[in-house]
Parts: sequence; structure tokens; C-alpha cells
Amino acid sequence: MSTATNISAAQAGAPGSLAMIRTLGGVALISGVLLALVYQATFNIIKRNKEEAVRNAVFAVIPGAEDQVRFEVQDSGSLKRVEGEPTGLPQVFAGLDATGRFLGIALEASGQGYSGVIRVLYGYSPDQELITGLKVLESKETPGLGDRIGKEPFLDNFTAMDVRMDKGKTKLLHPIELVKHGTKTEAWQVDGISGATISSTAIADMLRESTEKMLPIVHRHLAELKEAQ
Repeated sequence: MSTATNISAAQAGAPGSLAMIRTLGGVALISGVLLALVYQATFNIIKRNKEEAVRNAVFAVIPGAEDQVRFEVQDSGSLKRVEGEPTGLPQVFAGLDATGRFLGIALEASGQGYSGVIRVLYGYSPDQELITGLKVLESKETPGLGDRIGKEPFLDNFTAMDVRMDKGKTKLLHPIELVKHGTKTEAWQVDGISGATISSTAIADMLRESTEKMLPIVHRHLAELKEAQ
């Protein structure tokens, strides 16, 4: 076949190729638009569901709480009551009973687990200086192993965990620590999960870091938190 014949054949096929490119481009554009629309339609729903999960978790980790007031920790270390949308700053939840009486605090903590980021909410009693409960908000840990961080008996570690502070309320007397499963002897220790060391270590680490940072702030503003209604 001559060169001229080859060129003619290529030119003859060119319109079909261009049409296919245009079609594929159109499909990609439509798919992108549809994905954007689905994202926009579900974003607020997902956001509301997450906020509701946090709200319910506050009631779960502060025994007897039926109402709550949310604060954000400002860069200066002061607290600001959240009336509208949160800004992303660390949050402190004051738990109240049905009469408005202050019962305790709920705080968020997060850290890297085996399969991704783990987010939890834990309750704290400033008067007793105890962690009063823990709820896993987000976890992708391995089913049957790492996901046991959200179940008993592991959660029993956090029903009355000792987080007492020094007289100046500036640091913990006994920072939270992980111990090998079955060797826990102290109320500030976390009894690890056999076969899921990374997951249980992540919980112990994030709670230690959060309590060391947040509890001094809570005690500096305790009068303000107790007056929240």
C-alpha cells in the first residue's frame, strides 16, 4: 500500500477518533458534576450525623447527663462558648443533669491506630479526678482484633480511671500508661488487648496526651464550666 493510501486511511479515521474523545470527555464531565452534586447533597447530612454522634457520646461518658454546653479552647487558653458552628478548635463539653447541675466534662482525643486515625470522646469528673467513660467515635481497626477498643472488657479501663493531678492542677500525678494484658495493678493503667497492641497503645497514648494538655485548662476554668447552663 502506498504512503498516500496510508495517509488517506488515517485521515478517514480521524473524525471517528475525535468523536470518541469528545464522548469520553463528556462522560467524564457529567460524572464529575454528578459526584459533586452527590457530595453537596450528602455533606450536610453526614455532618449532622457526626455532630449527633458526638452529642450522644457526651451523654454516654458522663453518667446522668441530660444536657450539655459546648466550649472551644482558644489559642490563648481561654474558653469560648459555642453558639453556632464550631470552628475546629479543641472542644470541651460541660455535662448537666435535668436541673442544670454540673456533672462533668467530655473531651475529644485522637491518634493513629493500626488502620487509620482513631477518634474518641471521654468523660472526666473534675471533683473526683477520674475518667468516667470512653466512647469510640471513629475507627477503622481490624474487625475481631483492633475494633475491640470500642467494646467491653476494654472499655472497663475507663469507667473510673485515676487521673489525679498535683496540688497546683498543672500535671498528672500518674500519667496514663499501657500495660500488658492481665498485668494491670493501678487505676491509671490501661489493660492492653492481646493481639491488638497497636490499637490499645493508640488509645493509651492519645488519652495521656489529651489529659496532660486539657485537664490543666479545665481546672483553670472550672468555675466557668460549672456555671454553664
